[in-house]
Amino acid sequence: MPTRFPSLSGYGLGWSTRQRITVIATGLAVLLTLAAVVALLTGRTTTGDGQAATPSSGSSSSTSSSASPTASAGAGSLTKPPQLADPVAFAKAAAATLWSYDTRTTSRDQQLAGMKAWLTSETKYADWPSLTAQVPDPVLWSRMADQDQYATTTVSEAHYPSAFKQALADDPSAITEAYIYAVTVTGKQQIAWKKGGAGTEDRSVTLAVQCRPNANCSLVSIAPRVVP
Repeated sequence: MPTRFPSLSGYGLGWSTRQRITVIATGLAVLLTLAAVVALLTGRTTTGDGQAATPSSGSSSSTSSSASPTASAGAGSLTKPPQLADPVAFAKAAAATLWSYDTRTTSRDQQLAGMKAWLTSETKYADWPSLTAQVPDPVLWSRMADQDQYATTTVSEAHYPSAFKQALADDPSAITEAYIYAVTVTGKQQIAWKKGGAGTEDRSVTLAVQCRPNANCSLVSIAPRVVP
């Protein structure tokens, strides 16, 4: 199920899911050409000498201690990207930021600027449209602001999708080109607005995270749908 901002309760306002998926899928097509056959995304090695390493079951666990401080984000939280080399921990922090907003204190432009800081500086791989598609258009953002709408997020789990792990096993050397991991993240988004309005929605998304050796991770793209 594609990630989306919730509709504004009481107004019947929905975000164009079909249009957003088209934008995301177009941007992701560039990444899909990087690996062979199951090339959802490429990954990174755990060493700097070009020798590839398959992600271990331990590294794909959602219980990484380094992820704990960034596993949730508060209303309007535009946190800076954490200095992490673990793609799973970084993906959890990124998802928490993408799913959290506060129209009471943050403008749409500020939300976009905060998200841009997470994007990889390598333009060859950066899929900015897939991230901007996560933010409502100016009119809807304004309607949400009229209702003081905000959302907080709790991330519960993250893992490497089976397709990514299989692609990595089939061609370990492919990951050394772009050092991009695919990570599926799940959690809950708590939404609130005026007059005590509130709701909770499950969230799940697959992120492309770039983690080159001896460098901090950064966000590359959002997949058009969740991969198991």
